[in-house]
Amino acid sequence: MNKIRVLLIDDHKVVRAGLRALLESTGRIEVVGEASSGEDGVAGTERLEPDVVVMDLAMPGIGGIRATRRITALDPDTRVLVLTVHDEEDQLARALDAGAAGYLNKSVADTDLIVAIEALARGHSYLPRRAAALLRRRGRVREAPGLDTLSARERTVIELFARGFTASESAKRMFVSPKTVEGYLARARRKLGLTGRTDIVRFALESGLLRGSEQK
Repeated sequence: MNKIRVLLIDDHKVVRAGLRALLESTGRIEVVGEASSGEDGVAGTERLEPDVVVMDLAMPGIGGIRATRRITALDPDTRVLVLTVHDEEDQLARALDAGAAGYLNKSVADTDLIVAIEALARGHSYLPRRAAALLRRRGRVREAPGLDTLSARERTVIELFARGFTASESAKRMFVSPKTVEGYLARARRKLGLTGRTDIVRFALESGLLRGSEQK
C-alpha cells in the first residue's frame, strides 16, 4: 500500500519537526517536504504533488487562507487540512471557502491529526464536532427546501462539494463533464438558497449528507 504523501506548511521549525516525527512514526505517512511560508508552500505543492497539505493559517507573507486558495486552484487533487490554534467561526468559514477539506485545532493534533490526514486521503472531509458546531452556530441555512427537492445527481454533487471535491474530481466520479457538474451544483444551490461553500458544508452536516465523513 502506498504511503500518504504529506507536505507541512508552518512557519515554526519546531512545530514542523514535531509533526514530522508524529506522522512518520505511523509507517503509513511520508512527509515529502516542509515549507515555512505560504508562498513556499504553494511552490512546494507544485513541485512535490503531495496527497495532503497540512496548513497553518497564521504565517508571514500571503498567509494560510490565500495559500490554501492557490493550492486548491493549482492542484485540485491535493487536499488541504488546516491546522490552527484558532477555533473561530470566521477563520473556519474562510478556510472552507478557500477550498480546505479539513480543519483541526493544534491542541488535539497529537491525537487527531493522523485520523484527519487519512480521512482526507480517502476523499472525506474532516470537521471535528467543535468545528461543526461553530458552523451551525454561525447561522442555520436560510429557510429553504430540503433534500427532497433535489434530484439524485444534485444531491450527489452537493455531498461531493461539501466533502471538498472540485468540479473536475466530481465529474470523474460521476462519469460526466465538469460543466455538467457545475450545472447540477448551480441548480441545487438555487433550490436550497445556498451561497458559498460554508453554507453548503453546513447544509450537508445538518441534513445528514456528511454522516459518513469522519467527525469527532
